[in-house]
Amino acid sequence: MPSSPLQQVIRERILASPDRALSWAAVMELALYHPEHGYYGRGPLHLGRGGDFFTAVSVGPLYGRLLAGLAAKVWRALGAPEDFAIIEQGAHDGRLMEDVARGLDDMSCPLAARARFLIVESNDKYRAAQCARLSPVLGARLSWAATLDDLRRQPSCGFFMCNELPDAFPVHRIRWTGAEWVERVVTVDDDGFTFVWRDAPLLDACVEDEVVRLPPDLPPGYTTEVHPAAAAWMRQLGRAAFHGVALIADYGLEDHEYYSPARNDGTLRRYHDHKTDGNVLSRLGECDLTAHINFTRVMQEARASFEWSRCMDQGSCLTRLAADWLRGLDGRPPAPETAALLRQFHTLTHPAHMGGRFRMCISGRGLRKDDVLPG
Repeated sequence: MPSSPLQQVIRERILASPDRALSWAAVMELALYHPEHGYYGRGPLHLGRGGDFFTAVSVGPLYGRLLAGLAAKVWRALGAPEDFAIIEQGAHDGRLMEDVARGLDDMSCPLAARARFLIVESNDKYRAAQCARLSPVLGARLSWAATLDDLRRQPSCGFFMCNELPDAFPVHRIRWTGAEWVERVVTVDDDGFTFVWRDAPLLDACVEDEVVRLPPDLPPGYTTEVHPAAAAWMRQLGRAAFHGVALIADYGLEDHEYYSPARNDGTLRRYHDHKTDGNVLSRLGECDLTAHINFTRVMQEARASFEWSRCMDQGSCLTRLAADWLRGLDGRPPAPETAALLRQFHTLTHPAHMGGRFRMCISGRGLRKDDVLPG
């Protein structure tokens, strides 16, 4: 039977393991981030109409301009420090960072000429694409860090942003038998080629730590995900040295929605050509794999590390950030460029589009919440 190089890698790992099985988290890690054959590991993707999915960044430059306004508010609330960095993780090809930088220029904000721009990225293919896009704009003010741990000493002040990053962190798949939780692991069928699911005891301590937080009254057969990697990432971000704000934008649910008895097969999905389904064991490495964020869990970790945190739907958050711009339109017929930006605003904020499906979590330290996010 035909097999892709990545499928061969996964099969070999399964057959070499003591139980002839891998956790879904291990399979998802390989499918997305294998340096040669992973969906993301190969380098930047084409997003938008010609890709597998849209992001807020692919809607147009307005999203970055609104985040530039938030970065400027953070900088002023901190007292306009000299050492201030705009930081991004999951920057893809650098487009959001470019939109933010150009947004600061358009605002004639002094931060535009003073800020450093720092991307957390370990993959050389992404760094090359980011350098090609951003170096002509930012020059020597652009730099990279390999991991969040590199932020534990500097910068002293900053605005951190990530857009649709944690939803691609590996998750563990689990099932309630009616008596206990078991982990759904991946093995190969008798034909030696087809990937199939199998139940196994919980062996990973980080999974057990997450499972104890789940509701006790779910029906037998209930299947879902837990997110130890996302929780660990949030703790790592919380150890960064900077005073300022961290913004996490993604799609997800609160605990009571995520672990509702009606959602009995979790949120794990694959995306290809703007279509989605639950056949996550098929075409591994060729499709995006994603699970909704458990925002209750992420916010628990954020509140343990930051002085304050707030989470709201994207429509509400961006409308607050755009308030001054919208008031400045003053009911006049918009120029063509403004009309285009208003269409972008509608897509980003309307509840039927991205405004209701996406959430923005903002956490801060060293400044007051009301100074950057009134109301």
